[in-house]
Amino acid sequence: MIIHQFDQTNSILNTFISEIRDVKIQKDAMRFRRNIERIGEILAYELSKTLDYGENEVKTPLGIKNSFLCSDNLVLCSVLRAGLPLHQGILSYFDGAENAFISAYRHHPNNDDDFEVIVKYLAAPSLDGKILVLTDPMLATGKTLENVLDALKSHGTPKQIHIISVIGSKSGVAKVEKVFPKDTQLWIAAVDEGLTSKGYILPGLGDAGDLSYGVKL
Repeated sequence: MIIHQFDQTNSILNTFISEIRDVKIQKDAMRFRRNIERIGEILAYELSKTLDYGENEVKTPLGIKNSFLCSDNLVLCSVLRAGLPLHQGILSYFDGAENAFISAYRHHPNNDDDFEVIVKYLAAPSLDGKILVLTDPMLATGKTLENVLDALKSHGTPKQIHIISVIGSKSGVAKVEKVFPKDTQLWIAAVDEGLTSKGYILPGLGDAGDLSYGVKL
């Protein structure tokens, strides 16, 4: 796996990462969502540099200009519900992409810290020969993305897979590196050291879904 980690380089991206972590600023749900979107926009731009491009002729009011435009077909797949703001940020840059959505939640069968990830809903186009971009803001244990990958196998074989995440844990990154194809590329804003006993990223930012859309039962 090729890993692109951006918190090691000084840029405006670090401002958005800092704000979504800040317990005072993150209380503003609209600002939290917008910062996730902006992180998605930046990571989408960086990802775009690796795609295939072809020469296209553009007619202007005064003449003709040749431009190089993306020739890849993309499918953006987001994990509901936390992935929606990140999805929107990426879609703002890849506005011609097809879209897929999948639900995944943590199930605690023994009412303790151990959990399994359950996938219950999937809506996706064919993936054959396309660039699959999986978006999940929090790459905690890696179990969610592993299950999503398994669920998508029935929809064809993509040309390549990219993962876009906001914050991950070292163990979560290691997990996806193990289960995804070797040519997969991970675009991640920041990687934190550890996980809590409940599988949340430490220090992380909390529950991205709750911060975006309100606390669930």
